[in-house]
Amino acid sequence: MAGRRKPGGELVLLPMGGMGEIGMNAYAYGLGSSARRKWILVDCGVKFGDERDPGIDVILPDVRYLANEARNLLGIFLTHGHEDHIGAVTWLWPQLRCPVYCTPFTAELLKRKLAEAGLLGEVPLRVVPLGGTADVGNFSVEFVSVTHSIPEPSALAIRTPAGTVLHSGDWKLDPTPTIPPLMDIDRLTEIGTEGVDVLVCDSTNVLREGHSPSESEISDNLAHIISEATGRVAITTFASHVGRITSIAQAARANGREVVVAGRAMHNIISAAREVGLLKDSNSFRDQTEYGYLPKDKVVLLCTGSQGEPRAAMARIAADNHPDITLDKGDLVIFSSKTIPGNEKSVGELLNRLADQQVEVITSDDALVHTSGHPRQDELRQFYGWIKPKLLVPMHGEARHLAKQMEFAVECGIPATAHAAAGQILRLAPDKAEIVDEVPGGRLHVDGRLIVPSVEGPSRKRRKLAHVGVVAVSLVIDGSGRMADDPQTVLDGLPEETETGYEFFELVLDVIEEAYESIPRKRRHIDEVVQEKLRQSIRRRVETEWGKRPIVHVMIHRV
Repeated sequence: MAGRRKPGGELVLLPMGGMGEIGMNAYAYGLGSSARRKWILVDCGVKFGDERDPGIDVILPDVRYLANEARNLLGIFLTHGHEDHIGAVTWLWPQLRCPVYCTPFTAELLKRKLAEAGLLGEVPLRVVPLGGTADVGNFSVEFVSVTHSIPEPSALAIRTPAGTVLHSGDWKLDPTPTIPPLMDIDRLTEIGTEGVDVLVCDSTNVLREGHSPSESEISDNLAHIISEATGRVAITTFASHVGRITSIAQAARANGREVVVAGRAMHNIISAAREVGLLKDSNSFRDQTEYGYLPKDKVVLLCTGSQGEPRAAMARIAADNHPDITLDKGDLVIFSSKTIPGNEKSVGELLNRLADQQVEVITSDDALVHTSGHPRQDELRQFYGWIKPKLLVPMHGEARHLAKQMEFAVECGIPATAHAAAGQILRLAPDKAEIVDEVPGGRLHVDGRLIVPSVEGPSRKRRKLAHVGVVAVSLVIDGSGRMADDPQTVLDGLPEETETGYEFFELVLDVIEEAYESIPRKRRHIDEVVQEKLRQSIRRRVETEWGKRPIVHVMIHRV
């Protein structure tokens, strides 16, 4: 990309999430010299916690650098309404405080989230029509319709004096989606002809050859499966997948069945889709309270819980504790979804519970009941041909996905590739792409109602607690250095007895007495000395008997 320098300074990319991972998408584009740079943020999403982060449900990108640059942040641009692209807005907007730009359906979803957070009247929400353009500072951002697994996904053509970037967002090539709009191939081709310096592109499915199936194929397959069912049919899928909801409704009604909806998230998405003119027949969906009054062969249940979420409708149904819905032997459950990495255990438990109820289960491993919203290699090759970028930067993928797309792009004739990790500033234009700076970044955890650090936050200590337990000791020491009372001890997460049958509680009391007596009388008045001696002694002795060293807390009280 060397050549005559364009006016306007450098165009840079600062990934804050989504590079080297699936989810938590947040990509900042900067324009100008390092001292006078203006920024826009594309997407502001979350990841969801797993067993590696006990007690953490939501993970956010650390945007402290942009927060410090908030006066130079011109806007947040959202490509579509999935949680990994919009879920962090309500958490992080108070730090960023800038307008948010998105298409109508994404705006409808965001409004509901902002209302729950008490921010609806505070966040400047700018609704951009499909195919529309928003100009902020020296950035001109055009929303170009693509196809994905949610309504109104957009690629963003970001034009600046220093160069043009096409940020693909999440996409696939689907010639027959069940909901509009179609991918605007003509406009993408025109943008490619005008000249694209950089394509920043979805890498999720780059490891797979061929072409992703169309949503219309899923609709046909669901209709066939439902036509052969004799009992109730329950289908669980991603709540945001309005196209799949449409497919399920069409398949059900083609077989003379009513659609019953269960799950708050599913109701919310259907309501949002109706607000923007999608799912116009959604008033004919039945509420879960009507489920028990419909004949078994006249109902299709549409519900949340495809990832084994414990509070979702399908988990409660499988546990037989849902207030309105039960399944019987011979009924059919279809998982019209894929299992997101990290959710395998919870989904497996759900499948086993359904099997215990003698319910038949069909997953995407058994039949074509789900298709991805991301491009495989044949789709990427076509996309490259339309855009004709000078430089390819992969995003939305783990390390192996990013490396494969750079390799694949070179095979397809793209002249150059580059990659940046979270927190690295990558110069895109006008000169050769390279890392020019690095800023603080990483992840934040949502712990209950609080945002806390990820590395040194409470989940780190919880991980250790989960493996080794805790011993808490309270000592009362008088002025002469003697214990004024028997020590008080609490053991959590330790076995009851040693291998020889000696209670760990008694063992710890013995260690406390021995260790305390070994401390010279003159040093017993120093709390830190007493605490460290007891802590080390307890840990060593417990490890000898158990093979693990617990966390030990010693509290000193002086009288």
